[in-house]
Amino acid sequence: MYFSFPDHPYIAIIGDIQDSKKIENRDKIQKLLNGILTEINQKYLNNISSKFLITLGDEFQGLLCNGENVMQIISEIKNKMFPVKIRFGIGVGDITTNINSEMSIGADGPGYYNARNAIECIKNDKKKKQTNAANIRIELDVDNQAPATMLNTILSLMTAIENTWSIRQREIIGDMLMHNGNQMDTAKRLKIKQPTVQRTLAKGNYYPYKDALDTIEKILGEIRRDDV
Repeated sequence: MYFSFPDHPYIAIIGDIQDSKKIENRDKIQKLLNGILTEINQKYLNNISSKFLITLGDEFQGLLCNGENVMQIISEIKNKMFPVKIRFGIGVGDITTNINSEMSIGADGPGYYNARNAIECIKNDKKKKQTNAANIRIELDVDNQAPATMLNTILSLMTAIENTWSIRQREIIGDMLMHNGNQMDTAKRLKIKQPTVQRTLAKGNYYPYKDALDTIEKILGEIRRDDV
């Protein structure tokens, strides 16, 4: 066990489309996002307490009862929405109101407060023009914030790696992440040669990136509610 998470908290996720007012065809983008969230709700049904849905024109949210697929869910949304950029606030904490399993609206509590605080921190970092400011942030409802600091440092380093990727690198790496990494299968799906995949992964620092992602996934995977 990496950390102790008291009281079996929920995991709230709030996503926010960056610079949404500058995006053309916003209706098309919203329909794409809605379709992706529908897929997520179906694929990760056993992890979800309250289904993901669009809450505002440029925001969406969902509530998880365990953390074993948090980063996989976020990676899938990011990759399928690219080149539209999305920031994610992850809030770990209790939910103090009734939960509607069909839609994550109306519920409230520290889990959502922390997710909102995480989003606001990302926005503030962007306003300060911080180099390689992370597009994902985690806030924990615990007195000891050392775990959150460690997790957010890892996320910042992952963002620094992401920012070096070309569009082609992102496509190949995204496919590897989506399908849990097999170079031959990725080559077949993208109709390229396996050595091309291998070179791309090496130049894009795929393996340290994947190790970092897996570390966060293992830590958050320790969160699980026995009453759900």
